[in-house]
Amino acid sequence: MGETEKRIETHRIRCLSKLKMFLLAITCAYVSKTLSGSYMNSMLTQIERQFNIPTSLVGFINGSFEIGNLLLIIFVSYFGTKLHRPIMIGVGCVVMGLGCFLQSLPHFLMDRYEYESTVSVSGNLSSNSFLCMENGTQIFKPTEDPSECVKEVKSLMWVYVLVGNIIRGIGETPIMPLGISYIEDFAKSENSPLYIGFIETGAIIGPLIGLSLASFCANVYVDTGSVNTDDLTITPTDTRWVGAWWFGFLVCAGVNVLTAIPFFVLPKTLPKEGLEDIAETVKNDKEEKQSEVRKKRVGITKDFLPFMKSLLCNPVYMLFILISVLQFNAFVNMISFMPKYLEQHYGKSASDAIFLIGIYNLPPICIGYIVGGLIMKKFKITVIQAAHIGCWLSLIEYLLYFLCFLMICDNSSVAGITTSYEGVQQDLHVGNVILADCNMDCNCPAKIWDPVCGNDGLSYMSACLAGCETSSGTGINMVFQNCSCIQTPGNSSAVLGLCDKGQDCSMMLQYFLILSVVSSFIYSLSAIPGYMVLLRCIKPEEKSLGVGLHAFCTRVLAGIPAPIYFGALVDSTCLHWGTLKCGESGACRIYDSTNFRYIYLGLPAALRGSSYIPAFLILLILRKHRLPEENASSETMLEAKFTGKENEGKEMDQNSKVLNDDELKTKL
Repeated sequence: MGETEKRIETHRIRCLSKLKMFLLAITCAYVSKTLSGSYMNSMLTQIERQFNIPTSLVGFINGSFEIGNLLLIIFVSYFGTKLHRPIMIGVGCVVMGLGCFLQSLPHFLMDRYEYESTVSVSGNLSSNSFLCMENGTQIFKPTEDPSECVKEVKSLMWVYVLVGNIIRGIGETPIMPLGISYIEDFAKSENSPLYIGFIETGAIIGPLIGLSLASFCANVYVDTGSVNTDDLTITPTDTRWVGAWWFGFLVCAGVNVLTAIPFFVLPKTLPKEGLEDIAETVKNDKEEKQSEVRKKRVGITKDFLPFMKSLLCNPVYMLFILISVLQFNAFVNMISFMPKYLEQHYGKSASDAIFLIGIYNLPPICIGYIVGGLIMKKFKITVIQAAHIGCWLSLIEYLLYFLCFLMICDNSSVAGITTSYEGVQQDLHVGNVILADCNMDCNCPAKIWDPVCGNDGLSYMSACLAGCETSSGTGINMVFQNCSCIQTPGNSSAVLGLCDKGQDCSMMLQYFLILSVVSSFIYSLSAIPGYMVLLRCIKPEEKSLGVGLHAFCTRVLAGIPAPIYFGALVDSTCLHWGTLKCGESGACRIYDSTNFRYIYLGLPAALRGSSYIPAFLILLILRKHRLPEENASSETMLEAKFTGKENEGKEMDQNSKVLNDDELKTKL
């Protein structure tokens, strides 16, 4: 028996190392796919400004990723288990790389980015023709030259980003369902939560890298290298600024292709982790042979409809899908538009907003995933216990979430939009009163957004509308003097850009970020137990299809529509739209912070609150019924079956499939 035991031990170590190799590879795949996804989400405002499109259209572009997923998710989840799963995942990574490359193409096909401005960088600044000129001619009238307007058709280049995002969604399809099912099939049941915790940690490391990359790119001007950045009259905090969004997509493309390589050398199947004796090895080999014979006899599609019927008739599974749809609607909106919220509400630049999200939110989520997986493994949490842990921790985090409503900042004080020229807060619903007595004779453009900050603490849409008559300096260092609308003792002056929101707003931002740290940790702590309920509430043979159907439903009912309707609601809070060459509306320049806050925080609160109704129903159902994996193969049944049987030989793993006594004796 010595040679036999040695052979089995060598076989076990070899298979174990392959499982660990797959675990490392799938974790890297999660890093690459979430790197690309987080980078895309972080660049939404840059894409919006680059192509001068509304937020609702940006939401559609963002949701197009889910459309790509939808095209294949159900079939990949089901048929993928019949095919070579690692190779399918590898092909998916290559396709994701292709999609990312396609998303970067518009930058190389378009002309240089031109932002709206009353100050011409290439013009003669000494003429002061962009300032208040009494009885002068309006030189800011939008062009009506057809040749100039034709150039704006190139804004349709956003279609490349749309198609690239769809292709990226197609490539991402096999990674999650096939990767999770592969781990579930060949790992011990007690190790599975820990492994999935590691994978989900990879899904946090990816966004951390992605957000860091996005923060760097957002701080670099889009056409850097081809324009003199010293001549720019905008800074990264300006709503007209566009960062080098294209560069990050090229990086993501390369990472995705490199990640695909290991999957092409991994085996199609592995023995179950932890099979250490002859009986279990023989049983596993026999089951694999029987499974292959059965596949050839039955065919690849015969049990698809029965599996679907079984899943649709599973109350716990269907309620879990309902919970996921409601929660995903809330979180897709919050995650997609969080950079814009920090920019508009707290006055941060896109680069700073992305950096803060990465620093404050991702580390606690990463720790929460690992701790949640360790708790599941250490204390051998049952399905019912996992459901309670996931539900109550999520509810605690939800109640803490309402503190965000207290962390408010006022609207930016912009004369003629949010305040009067005397600095008095005005009703935002009565319409903008752009012109006043102090600038009535200046013949200023009423739509061009080129804000300046007066030394009275009030912002103005342009130096002309501030009544400024002279200027000094060039580029971002330009200073305007003799401004008739600025009511201050002595010389009235203004500088480019909106005024800062003040120290109080900075403190509110700190409170908001600290609360997000606590909330992120608590919610991520509940994520692994909650996900294990999904995996354990369906039969083992239905697991891959069940995970895929769950992903399909969340994408159809949340991932695709949520950014679109949420983007439309955000657009409804816009106070001033940008103006293109031909007089058409561009991207929004300033929002009503109060209404933006109500939508950004209030709508997710309503969606998440309604999700706790099906959550409590699941807890009630679990008290009365036993789940599929608790029938004859779960840890509860195993403990009952083997209590007092220590004299029958080696102790068998708590979570592995058990041979009955007669079958075991026959095989030995």
